[in-house]
Amino acid sequence: MRKKILFFTNYILLLFCIFFFTSIFECVYAANNKSIYAGTSKVNITPGVPIPMSGYSGRKDNFKGVHDDLFARVIVFSDGEHKAAIIASDIIGYSHSLSEEIRRRIEQEAGISQEYILLTATHTHGGPSPRIYNSPSSDMIAYVDKLKEEIVNAVKEASGNLIPARIGAGTGECKMNINRRARRALGGIWLGYNPYGPCDHEVGVVRIDDLNGNTLAILINWPCHGTIMGSKNYQITGDWPGAAARYVEKQFNDKIIALVTAGASGDINPLLRVRDSSFKSSIEEVEMTGIYVGEEVVKVAKEINTSHTGLISALQRVVTLPGKKVPTPKFRDDGKYSFEPGPDVDIYLSVLKVGNIIFAGVSGEVMNEIGMKLKNQSPFVFTFMLTHCNGSSGYLVTDDSYSEGGYEVVSTKIMSGAEKAIIENLLDMINGL
Repeated sequence: MRKKILFFTNYILLLFCIFFFTSIFECVYAANNKSIYAGTSKVNITPGVPIPMSGYSGRKDNFKGVHDDLFARVIVFSDGEHKAAIIASDIIGYSHSLSEEIRRRIEQEAGISQEYILLTATHTHGGPSPRIYNSPSSDMIAYVDKLKEEIVNAVKEASGNLIPARIGAGTGECKMNINRRARRALGGIWLGYNPYGPCDHEVGVVRIDDLNGNTLAILINWPCHGTIMGSKNYQITGDWPGAAARYVEKQFNDKIIALVTAGASGDINPLLRVRDSSFKSSIEEVEMTGIYVGEEVVKVAKEINTSHTGLISALQRVVTLPGKKVPTPKFRDDGKYSFEPGPDVDIYLSVLKVGNIIFAGVSGEVMNEIGMKLKNQSPFVFTFMLTHCNGSSGYLVTDDSYSEGGYEVVSTKIMSGAEKAIIENLLDMINGL
């Protein structure tokens, strides 16, 4: 009798343990596998009247025409608990103050925490300047005010269009970019073409579908300056990022949006760039580069496996580093400079995780070796660095480059140490999610 009671007791205990631990497992599994939702929007941000262009200090006049329109493209994600937004705009970049204002308004009006917002720029040098200086014109002020309004409304629209979605990532290669830190015959390093220098050719691709397999959006990440048109161009253009986005959207019958984000490209230029002074020739090179990038994106996108479940999490951090003054003149024949201390500089770092994909944002022009090191050291296979993100800290260069000199080293407003600070902090943030 005692054996029967003991057997029955153990049997009840076993059932309880099975039920208890199964419930815990199901709770943990559910907590880590929430359904993902996505919404998209796209808004034209081309200025309506001629205003100053950005990217080249020697270009003083307002733009004289529009070759192709500029857009802000938005993807909003949700896992039912957290919402996140990635915005890619066809402009050169956002100042810290403008970025903070836009993200603050998005938080207030769209209910997305600033920590979960990546406001990026494609860094086209064929767009208007979104920065208001000491004596801005009324047209300039009006454009910036409208830009803020359009981006906030676009995020609100995308947030209101959320539907169950699937997401996945893949990588390819496009060799239409090249290191620009070239050796000079007289000594030193300056802007040019350096096929022997490090250059990340990886094309990152993220595909977002609805549950029926219809593609909603494709996010593109490739490291390359948007400078094909050069400083003599006075036509508004999205440069190669605009051409790549158009090509990819056309391949999907213009039923999707293609967001282009700049990878770590502080020292990377297009392989084709202003071969002669003719506008027609330069535009052809823009379209050619866009096609090369776009073809690789479409090929990779077709092979991506997507998932409907995953968590969304994010962290942001501000790192303050010792600054330096930019010398005048920037260029010296002997390539020898001495740098003076300047005001401290803030770097805004952001990490957004959607499922098993990491988007690492940096507020500046990051040299390409920094981006490659982050990807190699990240514990996640799909780690993409989004530069010109949530502000503008200027050039962010490798520690070794200070002894070499060059345009990027002369132009940075930070003393040596940016490389270590960026990589260590981003890895700490990735591991902390």
